[in-house]
Amino acid sequence: MTAGGQVHRVQGPLVEAAGLPEVAVSSLVRLGARRVLGEIVGTREGVVTVEAYEYTGGLRPGDPVAVLGVPLSARLGPGLLGGVFDGLLRPLSDAPAWLEAGTVPDRLPPERRAFVPGVREGEVVGAGAELGVLRGAGVVHRVLVPPTAEGRVEALRGEGPCGDDDVVAVVGGVDVPLTTSWPVRRPRPVRERLAAGPPMITGQRVVDLLFPVARGGSACVPGGFGTGKTVLLQQLAKWCDADVIVYVGCGERGNEMADVLQEFAALSDPRTGGRLLDRTVVIANTSNMPVTARESAVASALTVAEYYRDMGLHVVVIADSTSRWAEALREFSSRTGDLPAEEGYPASLSSALAALYERAARVVTMGGREGSVTLVGAVSPPGGDLTEPVTTLTQRFVRATWSLDRDLAYARHYPAVSWGASYSRDVDLVAAWYADAGDPGWAARRAAVAGLLAEADRLAALAELLGVTSLPGHERMVLLAGRLLREGLLQQSALSERDAASSPARSAALTGMMLDVVTACQDLVARGVPATTIEEADFSPVLRAREDAGADDLGEIERRRRAVLGMLRSLGEAT
Repeated sequence: MTAGGQVHRVQGPLVEAAGLPEVAVSSLVRLGARRVLGEIVGTREGVVTVEAYEYTGGLRPGDPVAVLGVPLSARLGPGLLGGVFDGLLRPLSDAPAWLEAGTVPDRLPPERRAFVPGVREGEVVGAGAELGVLRGAGVVHRVLVPPTAEGRVEALRGEGPCGDDDVVAVVGGVDVPLTTSWPVRRPRPVRERLAAGPPMITGQRVVDLLFPVARGGSACVPGGFGTGKTVLLQQLAKWCDADVIVYVGCGERGNEMADVLQEFAALSDPRTGGRLLDRTVVIANTSNMPVTARESAVASALTVAEYYRDMGLHVVVIADSTSRWAEALREFSSRTGDLPAEEGYPASLSSALAALYERAARVVTMGGREGSVTLVGAVSPPGGDLTEPVTTLTQRFVRATWSLDRDLAYARHYPAVSWGASYSRDVDLVAAWYADAGDPGWAARRAAVAGLLAEADRLAALAELLGVTSLPGHERMVLLAGRLLREGLLQQSALSERDAASSPARSAALTGMMLDVVTACQDLVARGVPATTIEEADFSPVLRAREDAGADDLGEIERRRRAVLGMLRSLGEAT
């Protein structure tokens, strides 16, 4: 630690200091008697510019400045799972209601865990090699050789209880404690980045069927106020097939984060049978916390995700929302006098977003295991304007966009994902994976559903001008198909005990049922059956199948399909 400098100027989170020796950009500093934490972001002519991550009220010129000489880092260890942290990854579980600057310890809650060694003394190991595992950690928690160490195992702790700060091994002269630190802005190294592979199953049919994202990919969820972004992201956190969830509340309201914690603590994990919170890391940087800490919150979340990825796990990072993260960049850049770009955002916003989403990847780790980090970020455009800079720039770098539609949300259609404004770049890769996994019909089903929805939207606009009865019968069947697909397939209640999540097999059964019914209706019209007769038929058995059939009861879906097809055949025979 180096001392001797003094505060020169304070302007909110921007602090200028003078009188310091040569310092490095990205080094941490402590400001004033309250030891406000900040990071050096620039130097010029002996004046150091500091971005403060805590409240700077009361800080004044002449206050002392101490340089810590280390970058902003996250403490990584087994105590992360099930914990709640602020934007600097400081634990909030036993913290006071308001965090005083410099008073909350930046360490994990102390706990002793059972360590089981997996190597022997004298073995030569490389970076990322497994030294042992921890029992009862919620997931398979592997203790790894740090990325910066390799060599012979000179000492190894025996099986038994181990504290977070205890050294479990000495590798190549380097102590390996159970809890380590890593700079949040530096991606952890990997052996190889892999191409997109299997899809991330979200449990939401509109996503898994129409706009899938592969593991290690990235997606954004743009939508205006009230369109259901937070609910959709919470559904992903609850039901996606990831090993670890990292949920970041970046500038969101405190009551939303409280709801997340209550639901995660109460929800049973379908994978393990325990609590969902036991394999979740929650980072809460709410709107009443320092705005500049939003940037570090997302970086800390990605560092935590990479830590578990290196263990060979599949991790999903959910950021709600990246718009608040971008607003923090805009506020600080305006204080530093940077030349503003569109709508006042810094000109570096594009490169900052690229660096953010680039950390999502499917990789071969340094230890030779396969792991992935999938990043899903909400975008909250002011006034629902999807042409604003954060939305348009984000769409350049993500693999999928799940755009939320205000009209669908106001019509109580949830998830309100627009099938006209959303897209996925992983469709072909996911289709090939399904074909190899034994479902070659996935691509055809998706294409049929997407085509019917697009054509139904086009004809709906025409029907509003001319009236439905003026359309020919085959076009009226397309409108009917759009209604059946919307109400019986794409709608999904987050509060439903049976339909909150849908497995791939269940989604395939529901989709196949709807397409078979639509095909039968089109065949009847082609045979001369009046469109009005078909439209007035009772389709409630297939429309209610998603709610009435159990989560694993594919037989009930098949029975309903046969019943409605039989009813349609009767209509054809009676005509």
